Amino acid sequence: MKVKRRILTLATVFMIAALAVTPVFAGNPHFVEVNVTRDGNTLTATGKEAGLGDESQVHIVVSADAACINPGSKHPKAANKESVSAEGDFPVQNGKANFTLTLTATFQPDCTPPMTLVFTNVTVCDTTHDVCAKVPGTF
Repeated sequence: MKVKRRILTLATVFMIAALAVTPVFAGNPHFVEVNVTRDGNTLTATGKEAGLGDESQVHIVVSADAACINPGSKHPKAANKESVSAEGDFPVQNGKANFTLTLTATFQPDCTPPMTLVFTNVTVCDTTHDVCAKVPGTF
């Protein structure tokens, strides 16, 4: 009887310990690299996110503010400012995902010289994990 009680007690302790262990999720999602280039009214963001564990894909969103600036460094009209964004799903391989997204700013009338198109507040977000990185600079 004592042996059965000890076995039952040990079994109960092991069962409680097994249930108390929470699953470990590998990963600490973070952006390793983000590069931004501009060509005319197009902004392209390329980069890599790591620490993703066994995910199959991530959803990346790139957003920025675009403004048409006059030679006096002023925003001449409210119509010459806009928020632009692009998004997409990217596959994860070995806990990493590479991405490339392109944003295009369009103004009516066009932002032509002597006006200059400027992109600011560029942000890259992984909405799957709620992780964002702000890209410093003006493009």
